[in-house]
Amino acid sequence: MPHDHRAALINGLLELAAFLKDHPDLPVSKSLTLHHFSRHDSDAEQCAEIDQIAARIGSVIDQKEIPYGHYATSRRFGPVEYRAVAILAAARARHRAEESYRGCIQPDPAPAT
Repeated sequence: MPHDHRAALINGLLELAAFLKDHPDLPVSKSLTLHHFSRHDSDAEQCAEIDQIAARIGSVIDQKEIPYGHYATSRRFGPVEYRAVAILAAARARHRAEESYRGCIQPDPAPAT
């Protein structure tokens, strides 16, 4: 079945909601975002998928994210958000370049106070 992960996710969310309702003493965050990341190869395919999702959820593309290489849309249900994101090729390349330096530069230890 191609949508087993979808049913499992929905059941898990319902179980979490019931659990939190039954345990009001547990702390929770003020919001929750469920992300879907496009897995297409090209920027055009990724953006087309996000455009289709935006139309289906009655939303628009988040223009504030575009300069950072994220093409995204979302819909809120109170403090819960469904967010679909395409991370464009330039942003992925920038991230890989930044990560290539991880561990190569060691900051001086903070002075003892």
